[in-house]
Amino acid sequence: MSSLFVLIQSVPANAQLFKKKAKKENKSPTPKKKKDSKIKPYKDVITKSAKTDSGLIITHQLDADHYFEIPMDLLEEEMLIVSRISGFVKNLNFGGAGIKSRPQQVIRWQRKNNKILLRSVSYNSVADFDEPIYQSVKNNNFEPVIEVFDIAAFNKDSTAIVFKVNSLFESDVTMLGPMSSNQRKNFGIKNLAKNKTFINNIKSYPKNVEVRHVLTYNGSKLPDNQVTGTLSIEMNQSIILLPKDPWIRRKYDDRVGYFSVSQTDYSSDAQKADRKRYITRWRLEPSDWDAYERGELVEPVKPIVYYVDPATPERWKPYIKQGVNDWQKAFEKAGFKNAIYALDPPTPEEDPEWSPEDVRYSVIRYVTTDIQNAMGPHVHDPRTGEILESDIIWYHNIMNLLRNWFFIQTSVVNPEARKVKFRDEVMGELIRFVSAHEVGHTLGLPHNMGASVAYPVDSLRSETFTKRMGTAPSIMDYARFNYVAQPEDGDVGLLPGIGPYDDWSIEYGYKLSSREDDPDGDAAVTNDWIKEKAGNPLFRYGRQQRNVIDPTAQTEDIGNDAIEASTLGLKNLKRIVPNLIEWSYEEGQNYNQLKELYGQVTGQFRRYIGHVGNNIGGVVAMYKTADQEEAVYSHVPKAKQKQAMNFIISNVFETPMWLVDQDILNRITDDEALDPINRLQNSALRTLLRSDRIDRMIENELVNKNAAYKVSEMFEDLEANLFKDVNDPNVTIPRKNLHRLYVNMLEKILEDGEKSNAHSELTSYAYASLTKLHSKLNNIGVHSLAMKARIKKLLE
Repeated sequence: MSSLFVLIQSVPANAQLFKKKAKKENKSPTPKKKKDSKIKPYKDVITKSAKTDSGLIITHQLDADHYFEIPMDLLEEEMLIVSRISGFVKNLNFGGAGIKSRPQQVIRWQRKNNKILLRSVSYNSVADFDEPIYQSVKNNNFEPVIEVFDIAAFNKDSTAIVFKVNSLFESDVTMLGPMSSNQRKNFGIKNLAKNKTFINNIKSYPKNVEVRHVLTYNGSKLPDNQVTGTLSIEMNQSIILLPKDPWIRRKYDDRVGYFSVSQTDYSSDAQKADRKRYITRWRLEPSDWDAYERGELVEPVKPIVYYVDPATPERWKPYIKQGVNDWQKAFEKAGFKNAIYALDPPTPEEDPEWSPEDVRYSVIRYVTTDIQNAMGPHVHDPRTGEILESDIIWYHNIMNLLRNWFFIQTSVVNPEARKVKFRDEVMGELIRFVSAHEVGHTLGLPHNMGASVAYPVDSLRSETFTKRMGTAPSIMDYARFNYVAQPEDGDVGLLPGIGPYDDWSIEYGYKLSSREDDPDGDAAVTNDWIKEKAGNPLFRYGRQQRNVIDPTAQTEDIGNDAIEASTLGLKNLKRIVPNLIEWSYEEGQNYNQLKELYGQVTGQFRRYIGHVGNNIGGVVAMYKTADQEEAVYSHVPKAKQKQAMNFIISNVFETPMWLVDQDILNRITDDEALDPINRLQNSALRTLLRSDRIDRMIENELVNKNAAYKVSEMFEDLEANLFKDVNDPNVTIPRKNLHRLYVNMLEKILEDGEKSNAHSELTSYAYASLTKLHSKLNNIGVHSLAMKARIKKLLE
C-alpha cells in the first residue's frame, strides 16, 4: 500500500500516517546555552514551591503563573484542542455546562529559535508525502500562528522545553473563546477584563491536558446579571494527543447515514480536486482477529463505556444506563459482544484521579437549565473519523418535553399519559428512549428521517406488530410516539426502540472487512452489503431536511401515509380537547399546565398540516449509485398531492371550531380565542405558497404534463374554497380572517417579487388570483367592500 494522506504542514511531521513515519524535519537540537539568553536554569524557573502534575505534558504552577513542560518528542506532533463551556451563564446560548463553544481544532507545538509557536492545523487538503504535489499543497495551506511563547528553561537533560502559558488562557483568543462574533455583538461586548480573567487549574492526564480558566468581558447588553456590567464564563480546554496509529478508515456512502469527515485529496487519480469523506466511528478492534474473521462474536480490545454524571438524580440513572446498553445487540451484528455499556463513575475513594474532564472517559453530563433537549456530540480524529470521546449533554428539562409529547400523542389510548406528572416508571421509559437516541449520535449516526415511512399506518394500530417492531425501524428518526393508535385498537406499542435499520447501520459502520487501512478495497465490500439491503424500506436512510422537499423523510411523523396518519392523529386531538381540563388538573394550582397542553394540541395540529402539505410539490429521494437501477428522484403522484390539498381544505380552511373550547379558553386567555386558528391557517398558507414548492410543481408539469398536479390546479382548488363565501353577508369572523390572511400572503409575494426585481411564476399566479377575487367580490357589505378596495390598490 502506498503511503497515505497527511495534513499540509509547515514542518512535515507525521507525514506518512498509515505506513511508516516520515522523518521529522528541523528536529529540535539540544540547545546551546548563551550568556545573554533569557533562558534560565530549570531550577530558577520551576522552583521547589511549584505544584507539578505529570501526564501528557508536565504542568507546573507557581502562584498565578502556569508552565508547560513539553518533551521534545511531542514537538510537531498533532494534537486536538476542544473548547467547552464549563461555567455556563443563563441565556448565553442554546447550551449549558459541557457544551462545545468552538469546533474542535488540530494544533501543533513548534520550536523556532528561542520561541515556541502554537499553530493551527487543517486537514481540509491532503496529499501523499512522497509525491511532488505534496509541496504545492503545503505551500497553499500555510498554518496560522495562534500564540508565541518565550522558552523559559530546559529540563535537566534538555529533553523537554518549559514555557509560561498564561497568555494563551488569559487573553481574548478567538479559537478558545465562548462566544461567536454575533453573540459578542448582541451582548455589546467591549473587551476582555484582564484583571478579572484567570486560570483556575491545569491538570495533566496520560493522553490529554485539561485547562480551566475564567474569561470576564465588559459589555452593555449582557445575557444575565446586567447590573454587574461584566460577563464571566468558565472555559475548559482539552488538549488531546491524536493517535500515533490512526484507525482504519471507511468511506462515507449516501445510502447509509453516518456523520463524516471530509478531505480534498490532491494525490487522487481523479482528474479533479477529489473530495473524499470518511465516516466517524469508534475504534472497535477485535481482541481475537482470527476468531472474528471466522464469524465468532468477540469482545473489542477497548469497549465503548459511558459514565453517568454523579449529579444525575438516582431514580433516572437506571433508565439512562439502559438506553446505552440497548445498543449491545446491534453491535453483535458487527461481530462484537459487550461492545458498549454504561457505568457509575468511581468514587473519590476508589479513584481520586478520575475526572469527567479526562478524555479517557465519556460522560453523560446532567445539565440543570430550562432547555428542553438532549445532545450527543463527539470528538473525533479529523484524519480518519475515529471517535475519541463523547460527552452527552442531558438537560434536566427534557422531561417536560417528553411529558408534552407523550401526553398529546398517546393519552387517548394510554391512561398513564392523562396527567401532568407521570409515574417514575413511565417517565423512566421515555428517558431510556432519549438516552438510546443520543447514544446513537455519539456512535456516529445522524438522524434518519426516512425510517418511519417503512411501517404501514395499519400496522401501527396492531398490538402484535408494534410490540414486536416498535413504531419505527430506527430510533434515530424523529418518530416519537404512536399518535395514530385509536381507542378500539387495544394495547398497542407506543414507543420506538432500536430497530432493524439501527442494527444494519451499526453493522455497516463497525463490521470490519480487513485488518488493513484500504478505503477503496473496503468500499467495494460495503457496496455489496448495501446492495443486499436495497429495495427493503426497513433499511432506507433519509437525511434530515431544513426545508422539506421529500415528504417521506419528515420530522415528527410516523407511518407510510402522512394523510392517513394525520387524519387519525387529528381524531385523537379532537378527543383530547374536551378532556384537557380534567387531565391537567392539579389541586391548588393555576391553569398554566392547561394553557401549555392546549398549546401542545395546536402545535401537534400544525405538524400534521406540514406532514400533509409537504406532499404537494414533493419529490421523493431514494439514494442510489450508478450500479443500481431506477431513478433517485421522483415526484409525488398527482392523486396523492390532490388528496393532500383536500385534507388541508377540509381540516384547516374549513374552520376547525373544535379548537374553540370556551371552557378552556375562559381559563387561559381573555382575548385570544381565535388566535390558534389564525396561526394554523397562516401556517397552512405559508406551506402551500412557498416559492420553492411552486418551482418544483412547475418542473413536474414540464416533465410529466397532465400527470402532474399543476400550480393552476392548486390555485383553483384553493380559490374554490376560499372564495365561496366572500360575498355571503353571514360569513363568519374566522372565514373573514382567512380571506384577509390569503390576501396578505399574496401581497407579500408581490412585494418580494418587486424587491428582488424578479418576476417569478408565483408572482404571476398571485396577480391572477387577486384579479379573480377582485372580480368575484360584489359591492355589498363591509367585508366585500374593504377587500375589493384593498385588492384594487394592490393591482394598480
